Amino acid sequence: MKQLIPVTIVTGFLGSGKTTLLRSLIQRRQTRRLALLINEFGEISIDGALIRDEAGGDEQVRIHDFPYGLIAYGDDDQFVPTMRAIAARRANVDHVLIETSGLALPTAVMELLQSPELCDDFILDATLAVVDTPLLLSDQFEHGVGINPAVNPAATMFEQQLEYADVVVLNKIDGLDDEALLLAETRVRQRAPNVRFLELAHQARLDIRLALGLRLHQPTRTEHGHTYTALPAMPGPQAGVLAEQSRLNGHAHSGLSAHSHGLATHKHFHEQDPGWLSFVLRSDVAQQADQLKAALLEAAKVEPILRSKGFIRTDETPRAVLVQGVRSRVTISVDAVKPAARRSELVFIGYHTSRSNVAAVLSNLTGTPWR
Repeated sequence: MKQLIPVTIVTGFLGSGKTTLLRSLIQRRQTRRLALLINEFGEISIDGALIRDEAGGDEQVRIHDFPYGLIAYGDDDQFVPTMRAIAARRANVDHVLIETSGLALPTAVMELLQSPELCDDFILDATLAVVDTPLLLSDQFEHGVGINPAVNPAATMFEQQLEYADVVVLNKIDGLDDEALLLAETRVRQRAPNVRFLELAHQARLDIRLALGLRLHQPTRTEHGHTYTALPAMPGPQAGVLAEQSRLNGHAHSGLSAHSHGLATHKHFHEQDPGWLSFVLRSDVAQQADQLKAALLEAAKVEPILRSKGFIRTDETPRAVLVQGVRSRVTISVDAVKPAARRSELVFIGYHTSRSNVAAVLSNLTGTPWR
């Protein structure tokens, strides 16, 4: 019987830091030959470009972009052919990493991995959910607050992503004390009591041994098809997260009920909520970074923008300038390698967000046209 290729799914809500975490894993891949599938909800690929910059043309790291949609959902006709192409060169692939969009559920990929087209070549290794810990602690994933006080779609999506994760990675934790980390763990466990590992990512870095080769699932076949069964031998439920992970050789283990991810269990979830919108705004005029940051902060106040990202054109540096926004947190940084963009392009993702209103705010406050 041929050896199955392990697949790790990396999920997490918008702006949780999935791409940054993947970049650090590429740095620490050692001799592993990786295939990466990068899914973005927007029409242009920002995360894929960042991953390519990190790989630096390394032939042992192959990257496949899945922009403008949700990977493995009903209208995605690229996923299975791409995976079949990866299987065809299995001698050169040690592991597959799939980064889902912040608005996708991992169960869509899990279902297709169990399909007749893929189940004889691939095995789910683990599902990792990356969490923006400060955002979790700021109550943005609580129901009764956020975009719509009656129903918080961000909270619903966040809970569904956690529910089927094997490993939850608390990201953006630098500067948080033990009390805050314990509160974050409590909030994760309230939403997903069956999560089996809880890991801490200091400076958006995770030991590759905690991400790849975990072998948390084994294939089983039944008369109804191929399913994944979570391996049952896990630590006891009283274990808690530790600020100093070296005491557990890098692990913070807790949680434990085995759960099965059966084919067709979650199909009703895999329809995109039409309220989630993505659009791109562009400007051909050079931007002032501080001015643009102020404009983005103002836009996030007047419109429900949950994520913004892209590269801007500026006369301040000959290098590319990267914009990363998560709600009202905006950072603008210079890329050390990538050449300057010829025009500014920013992707915005939100819930019932008005494109025209955001364009007007950016145009008015920067004094440059954004369309």
